[in-house]
Amino acid sequence: MIPVSEAIKFIKSETFSLKSETIDLSESIGRVLAEDIFSDMDLPPFDRSQMDGFAVNSEETRNAPAKLKIIGESVAGKGFDRKLKRGEAVRIMTGARVPDGADAVQKVELTRELNGNFVEILEPAKPKRNIVRRAEEIKKGEQIFRKGERITENMIASIASFGYAKVKVSRKPIVSILATGSEIVDVSEKPEKDQIRNSNSIMLEAFARKTGAATKVLPIARDDISNLKLQISDALKSSDVLIITGGVSVGDYDFTKPALRELGAEIFFEKVSLKPGKPAVFAKLNDKLIFGLPGNPVSVAVTFCLFVRTALLKMQGAENIELKKGFAVISQKIKGAKERDSYLPVFVETNKKGNLIVESLRFTGSSNFIAFSKANSLLFIPQGVSFQAGDVAQILFLP
Repeated sequence: MIPVSEAIKFIKSETFSLKSETIDLSESIGRVLAEDIFSDMDLPPFDRSQMDGFAVNSEETRNAPAKLKIIGESVAGKGFDRKLKRGEAVRIMTGARVPDGADAVQKVELTRELNGNFVEILEPAKPKRNIVRRAEEIKKGEQIFRKGERITENMIASIASFGYAKVKVSRKPIVSILATGSEIVDVSEKPEKDQIRNSNSIMLEAFARKTGAATKVLPIARDDISNLKLQISDALKSSDVLIITGGVSVGDYDFTKPALRELGAEIFFEKVSLKPGKPAVFAKLNDKLIFGLPGNPVSVAVTFCLFVRTALLKMQGAENIELKKGFAVISQKIKGAKERDSYLPVFVETNKKGNLIVESLRFTGSSNFIAFSKANSLLFIPQGVSFQAGDVAQILFLP
């Protein structure tokens, strides 16, 4: 039985990198950049007005009110090209180019037009007032985003602004999901006596897609080692990663590990000092990654987030491939396991003082997926440790 940290080291060392591909920017949300993104121009590309008003030389408004001649206008897409002289002003709109000779924009509310040819500036305009200077946001050639960043909706406008109609990203990992167990029936079926619905596959599919993977849910494998070996072999032909749920313990009907061994897979670990999720398996066959996860839903979720997610993100060259960590205050006594580290589902919220507080979810075991559905974090409890109300503990935020 190895610690979680050592299990993650095995996964990182055995995970391969996927090739890159170029796709349309509009299709890139959630994908991992395989190139750095640079600006190809100053932004803004000229001194830009932040207000509707009048572009002026601030010196001429020092003793406001000041009467200036209106000599033209500057609007977005069509600036005023002549340089301002003494006693002149240019009507200007938000986003428009500030003409040469002007060093301030006085907003329209602080002006008054006189017969259409003149404007009275009612208050002094300070130098640089209401102007965004050229390259104030970013200079040409500056790096905006790094290789390894996952593209979000907030990033799209910035990438598009610098001409990236297409972007280079890592290929999506292809993940096959195989649930095992003769007691499992499809989600659409009504379970008979001693049967349960296949909730694990649909949960794993959602988790995997959230990491950027392409997924395939396979037909349920019954408790037959020959059939299981055949399904594993077929799945690996068209997948980068195979996730198997169930059959990883040591019971008479747990065939996952024997099937992997008979197929010639290299098993790197098969027991982890982890609660829930002790019987998690990580193996490799013909350069394909295989994860054997327990059958209980919460164990599946925890081991996916700790292990499978790490591998899928590393395959794509992503930054920050492990769950984000933090610290929070325990609200009530919580007991850990004697011989294993615990990663218990909890709900973490911010109190009125701005502190993160851990609320227990009455977690009764690894089959309690109802409690897990309300969790937003995992509480780390080292083996043999119990927390009292008011203690500070490490948490891992669920993705």
